[in-house]
Amino acid sequence: MPNSFSKNRKIWIIALTAAVLVISLSVYRWSTQNTAHQTLKIGISPPYAELLQSVADDLKQQGIHVQLVEFSDWQAPNVAVQNGDIDANFFQQSVFLANAVKQTDYDLHAFAAGSGSHVGLYSKQYKSLNDLPQKARAVIPSDPVNSARALILMQRAGLIQLKDINNELSTLADIVSNPKQLQFIEVEGPQTALAYDDADLIFGFPHYLNMAKKADPHSALFLDPIDKKYAILFVTRKDYADENQKLAAFVSTFQNSAKVKEILDRDFGKGMWFEGWK
Repeated sequence: MPNSFSKNRKIWIIALTAAVLVISLSVYRWSTQNTAHQTLKIGISPPYAELLQSVADDLKQQGIHVQLVEFSDWQAPNVAVQNGDIDANFFQQSVFLANAVKQTDYDLHAFAAGSGSHVGLYSKQYKSLNDLPQKARAVIPSDPVNSARALILMQRAGLIQLKDINNELSTLADIVSNPKQLQFIEVEGPQTALAYDDADLIFGFPHYLNMAKKADPHSALFLDPIDKKYAILFVTRKDYADENQKLAAFVSTFQNSAKVKEILDRDFGKGMWFEGWK
């Protein structure tokens, strides 16, 4: 009898252990699947990492998990959205997006607008545009959209004249007048700030100037006006289904967060950024 009881007890313990294991595995799988289902993946460029992480931290308290995926170039984020590897990206403005879609035939669109910033013309050596010498070296971005933005700004500043100032993809070949015979040097957008010490004039982005610790963004010799088409966008595929309104919640938090405004003031400079959604 004792042997029978002991044997049955062992069987019962083994069965109970197996049941607990099965239940634990089921709960783990459900938890993992549920977390994956609730995870929002957003592709970003490094300058926006802390900004968007502050939003992600707020949403975590609401049960929405956000994974920020950093990209070092300005093509891969759109490839990732198009392929469905991420839900959205945040790095480009409307002119860049339109040009990217035209070149690739991707099925992308703007889900919502974020913040935008002024851009300006900066010089370490000269205090005004009038002081620029003949054949001054002017550094501008190399990508088609920001290169055109730089040239348009230079026309507004009276330095050059383009065939059509409304052409958002103007190139160096479209310059019809260059009285100072500016010598243009094209570099990748983030690298313009690094040229501040050596070039006579640069087209500068506030956040890159701050990141490089090269110049106060407010020290521009000439600033562009606010133009909402240059606000950074949350971009998704057109057929993107925002399950449980995760991305909508992220956008709403971004647009209403005091922490976001605090970081923008610090990274871009007060008065150097604007709300693209208003």
